Amino acid sequence: MEIFIQNLFNALQWGSFYALIALGYTLVYGVLLLINFAHGDIFMVGAYIAFFVSSLLLGDLLGVFNLPGWAALALTVPLTMLLTAGVGVTLERIAYRPLRRKGAHRLYVVITALMCGLILENGNLALLGASRRKLPDMVDKVVYTFGSVSVTNLKVWVIITAFLVFFLLQFIVTRTRIGMAMRAVSWDKFALPLMGIPLDSIIVFTFVLGSGFAGLAGLLFAMSYPILDPYMGAMVGWKAFIAAVVGGIGDIRGAFIGGFLLAFIEIMVAAFLPSTFRDLFAFTILLMILWQRPTGLFGVAKTTKI
Repeated sequence: MEIFIQNLFNALQWGSFYALIALGYTLVYGVLLLINFAHGDIFMVGAYIAFFVSSLLLGDLLGVFNLPGWAALALTVPLTMLLTAGVGVTLERIAYRPLRRKGAHRLYVVITALMCGLILENGNLALLGASRRKLPDMVDKVVYTFGSVSVTNLKVWVIITAFLVFFLLQFIVTRTRIGMAMRAVSWDKFALPLMGIPLDSIIVFTFVLGSGFAGLAGLLFAMSYPILDPYMGAMVGWKAFIAAVVGGIGDIRGAFIGGFLLAFIEIMVAAFLPSTFRDLFAFTILLMILWQRPTGLFGVAKTTKI
C-alpha cells in the first residue's frame, strides 16, 4: 500500500506537468481548432528562460543581481510566464495569423506549427549548443516522510500549482467577459467581429494564457529535474497532446484529467513492470479508451449545419 501511495504522488507530479501543457493545447484548439504542435517546444523555451532569468537574479549570470533564493523564485515565476507568453504570441503573429487571414487550409497551419517547433529546437541548439544546463537551486529541498512514503516540498508545490492553474483557467473561461468571448470564437469566429469583439485580441489572449502555462510548466519541470536540453519538450509535448486528446481536446476539464490519467498509467506500469513497457502499455490503454470514446472522455462530437 505504501508503494502505491508513493507512486501515486509521483504520478500526481508528472500529471501536473502533462496537465499544464495539455491546457495550452486545448485552449488553442478550443478557440481556433488549431493543434499547436510547437507547444511542447514552447515548454522547452520556458525552461530555458527560467534558467537565464534565475541565473541573472541569483548573480550567476553577469553578476548584476545577487538576490536570495526565495526572492529570485518570486520574480522568476512571473517573468518566465510573461516572456514565454511573448514567444507564443510572436509565433501566432508571424506564423499563424498570416495563414489565418489568407484562409489557408488547416493542414498547412498544422505543418507550419510543426515547422515552428523544429525552428525552436534547432535554433536553441544553434545558439546555446548541445551541452546540457542545470537550473540553479532557488529553494532548499525539504523531504517529508510518512512511514516509508517520502514527499518533497517541491513535489507538493508542483501539484498544488497545477490545481490552482486549472481552477483559475476554469474561472476565466466560464466567469469572465473575455472567457465568454473565447467561447464565442470557438462557436462562430465569423460572426464575432459583427458584434464588436476584436477577434485578433481574443486569439492573442488565448496564446498568452496557453504559452504562459507552458512556461510555468517548464519552470516547475526544471526545478524538479534540473537538467535542460534543446529536445526536452519533444516527447513531453507529444504526450501532453495525447493526454488532451484522450480527455477530450477542446475541453479544459478533459485535458486536465487526461494529463493525470496518462501519468498514472505510466508511473504504475514503470513501478510494477520493466520500465521498457511503460510507453507500450500507456499508449495501448489510451488507444483502447479512444476506441470506446472517439471524442475523448469529456469531448462532445460537433455537428455541422449545412
